Amino acid sequence: HLVESGGGSVQAGGSLRLSCSASGDTSRGNCMGWFRPAPGKEREDVARIVTKTGYAYYSESVKGRFTISQDNAKNTVYLQMNSLKPEDTAMYYCAAGSDWCSFRPSDYPSWGQGTQVTVSS
Repeated sequence: HLVESGGGSVQAGGSLRLSCSASGDTSRGNCMGWFRPAPGKEREDVARIVTKTGYAYYSESVKGRFTISQDNAKNTVYLQMNSLKPEDTAMYYCAAGSDWCSFRPSDYPSWGQGTQVTVSS
């Protein structure tokens, strides 16, 4: 299963680092990613990383502020969030197992329980 940690409450402009560890028989697959709820969608992609190469994808709303990275030895992916804004407030979910590093949540078979990020103005 996937276990997220690192959420919390910060003021606008602050930083947080989320972690997601895969354990047991959970396969990281070709891609892991971070998602959050969005208006009109169940969840939107925030950032994704190709596990073999480290190539990263970012949504336009977080590009330049968030960085996704991984530690393959620890089966862990991270999301460094800088210059946080109130609109970043959400439950952040880690996902794994996409074959194509898709932006679609439905392409990821494994999900964590989520970690809450709250940004105050």
